[in-house]
Amino acid sequence: MPLLLLLMAFLLPPGAGAGEIIGGQEARPHSHPYMAFLRIQSQEGLKTCGGFLVRNDFVLTAAHCWGRTITVILGAHNIRRKERTQQCTKMRRAIRHPGYNPQTHRNDIMLLKLARPMRRTSAVRPVALPRGRARGDSGGPLVCNGVAQGIVSYGDRRGTPPAVFTKIRSFMPWVNRTMRRFKQPCET
Repeated sequence: MPLLLLLMAFLLPPGAGAGEIIGGQEARPHSHPYMAFLRIQSQEGLKTCGGFLVRNDFVLTAAHCWGRTITVILGAHNIRRKERTQQCTKMRRAIRHPGYNPQTHRNDIMLLKLARPMRRTSAVRPVALPRGRARGDSGGPLVCNGVAQGIVSYGDRRGTPPAVFTKIRSFMPWVNRTMRRFKQPCET
């Protein structure tokens, strides 16, 4: 969770002490190897979101994090520096939930099919999803006991805990069906 707070600092408006951690402390480097940093080019310009690796070739995030092009960075501890542990790729395809409503944030969930599968390392590993039957920035996970249970949808941008999460378990049939359409990459 502290890594999510670090990522939140990058989402603060100018003059808000960029790089500053709000209400938390710096996480141990690579203690959350599933965390993704998303650089999004949209009609409104450049924005950032969080996400998390759920398979070597898929990142799960919030649907409101959509854009024309999305660069996905995994394995970063400090996003402002190029680190040897970082893996970077573009998204091949953004798949928003078909029932997503941008006005109400209903069904605020999206899968990003990556242009290339990420190599599993100590700094890059998928997080488990709940079987199909916190704090952080938009698109980041709420993880309980090593399993992603929620996706940060929206809340107060002053560093207080988010107000609304998308409950992943409710969307597991859609997540599984969508990921099955794409062949699982071979492990390297």
